[in-house]
Amino acid sequence: MAEPTNIIMYLIDTNIWLERLLNQERADEVAQFLNQIPTEHFMITDFTFHSIGVILSRHEEHETLLHFTQDVIVDSAVTLVTLYDAIDMPRIVEIMTLFMLYFDDAYGTFDSLRTFQKIP
Repeated sequence: MAEPTNIIMYLIDTNIWLERLLNQERADEVAQFLNQIPTEHFMITDFTFHSIGVILSRHEEHETLLHFTQDVIVDSAVTLVTLYDAIDMPRIVEIMTLFMLYFDDAYGTFDSLRTFQKIP
């Protein structure tokens, strides 16, 4: 089991990334947030990453997707977390029910907890 740390980690949701990537209303605010915190303190789930891919492709933002992938997934210290196995789905549904979350938020919660070994 990993040693506990006092590092604050931020699980960055799909909508936060898209706000910046699509230059939406609060893009500058998101940019300020992303620029003031070291990337090693950020996490992104594979679900979020793939959702961003789907949405950017629908907006025909293919170059944006390529740059995002290179900048965030390949070149930075952002942690990409993923569901380990379909057997974990009951735990995700449990988190959905317990905390009244939508699937994507429960998925992210499960992934981040698993990443830091807060749940078996």
